[in-house]
Amino acid sequence: MIPIGITRDGVFVLEDDDPDKFALDADRLPEVVDNGTRVLWPEGGADRTVRVRRADGTVDALGDLDVVLPILHGVHGEDGTVQGFFDTLGIPYAGGGVLDSALCMDKHFMKIVLAAAGVPVSPWVTVTRARWDLDPAGVRADAATLGEPSFVKPARAGSSVGVSKVHDASELDEALAIAFAEDDKVLIESAIVGREVEVAILEGRAGAAPRASLPGEIVLTTREFYDFEGKYLGGDGAEVVCPAELTDAEIAAIQQLGVQAFQAVDGRGLARVDFFLAADGLYVNELNTMPGFTPISMFPKCWIASGMTYPELITELIDTALERAA
Repeated sequence: MIPIGITRDGVFVLEDDDPDKFALDADRLPEVVDNGTRVLWPEGGADRTVRVRRADGTVDALGDLDVVLPILHGVHGEDGTVQGFFDTLGIPYAGGGVLDSALCMDKHFMKIVLAAAGVPVSPWVTVTRARWDLDPAGVRADAATLGEPSFVKPARAGSSVGVSKVHDASELDEALAIAFAEDDKVLIESAIVGREVEVAILEGRAGAAPRASLPGEIVLTTREFYDFEGKYLGGDGAEVVCPAELTDAEIAAIQQLGVQAFQAVDGRGLARVDFFLAADGLYVNELNTMPGFTPISMFPKCWIASGMTYPELITELIDTALERAA
């Protein structure tokens, strides 16, 4: 394995093998820093050699590249950008491709595609920064049709960054300001009252249908929603439970709708499908094409609860990518 990091400036650097270096710490989040190295990707064609230029200018070959495991979140990692880069170079990689990554990163288009495929989604309106500047009264009127409470979120951000719960109309303007700080396109969604359940999906092998894990559940106690702190920093008030306590019929319905949503976006590799289980049925909240892989993350927890070990899960992702490339 060759660990490669990307700095905030988009520089690919060679990392060391110290896993504690990127441990999640609420007081100091890990960051890839420029250590002077530069990873030189294969030039394309038959070339599969990955190289590194050291800080002193010397260049070393690190070996032939078999497959990339792009465990990246957010813009340039989960939106199809880096996937297109690897496609151009002809480098096999695990996980979603350009299309499903781009679709699921943009919640506006994701909802359109899911709704067209008959997958239930929560009612929403999409607001651009230009419209908010020109027609705030119209935006407020549209938001009022969604009822209270509602959620305001950036269309193309992840990890609940920029998301606010709006309890009444007086909170809408501030919530939009927070969301527009992350993106110039924002969604306002009706808040669905129900349980938050999630299912992990793996692409089928050798032409087989995608597979769904046992569902898990996000159990909120003191948090109003599953925010960044709860997801990544182990904050109090949210618990990841897998498997969830559900009936056999509920499990089957969640797994079936999870696979349907995955196929609707032309899913590849893997995804985590997030639902609301409400009194009137299931609603898909979103798909994550590269879900979290931390010890407290739902995706590995669900597959471990379904009988797969963590090493087997990583191996499955890599073997699926190699099979597709072959």
